[in-house]
Amino acid sequence: MNADYLELTDLTVSFDGFVAVDSVNLSVLPGDLRFLIGPNGAGKTTLIDAVSGLVKATGSARFGGHELVGRKVHRIARLGVGRTFQTATVFEELTVLQNLDIAAGRRRSALTLMRRRSGVPDEVAATLETIGLSDLVDIPAGILPHGQKQWLEIGMLLVQDAKLLMLDEPVAGMSAEEKADTGRLLQRIAEDRTVVIVEHDMDFMRSFAKSVTVLHAGKVLSEGDVATVQADPRVQEVYLGPGHHSEDEVAAVLGTEVS
Repeated sequence: MNADYLELTDLTVSFDGFVAVDSVNLSVLPGDLRFLIGPNGAGKTTLIDAVSGLVKATGSARFGGHELVGRKVHRIARLGVGRTFQTATVFEELTVLQNLDIAAGRRRSALTLMRRRSGVPDEVAATLETIGLSDLVDIPAGILPHGQKQWLEIGMLLVQDAKLLMLDEPVAGMSAEEKADTGRLLQRIAEDRTVVIVEHDMDFMRSFAKSVTVLHAGKVLSEGDVATVQADPRVQEVYLGPGHHSEDEVAAVLGTEVS
């Protein structure tokens, strides 16, 4: 099995006695495009915070053969773990190319950082092509549309050779066209990386998820492909409340196609 997969075992996060992530077991392999969904407060963002070292956790989170729980954020990043937030964190006053070059520089020695560049490094050029910003290298990041800022932030992880990407609501605020382009970008990235997406947009999830994990009250409620999860009565109850629900009600909330 490819070593670059994510394995969570009894991962738990507590805040002053409140259990936000409750003994979660989860496996995500390269090539999967895993969506984490669930109502507000389900523990989705806290879970990826724990994996990336932003909050303390117990249990185990292993990636690439390395235990992540207990490590510092920068050491986890060096192991190939990348994380984005709901608001893109790019250097807005710098160009697209400069943003990527700075990110790539985190992997270079002090000596190579001092050398004057004669051109665009290969890994940066390849990333520009992947994220679709090759024609915008000299544009300040601050004037990019919202969607392209998110792509740039993803690109900054790619040039750092991140093998695990955890994205927190990457399409929030995007137009329909930007969402579709982002979905296709994530499909390309997931071909040889491990990708986990926290998402509230059910239409986007239904269009691009290979597999889905539903969290509720910090626990895994349901898991499987999109159709399996949407048909799960426990998932419908969490989103719609107890009782029998019509196909139209389920479709309106979970994006299920009504035949």
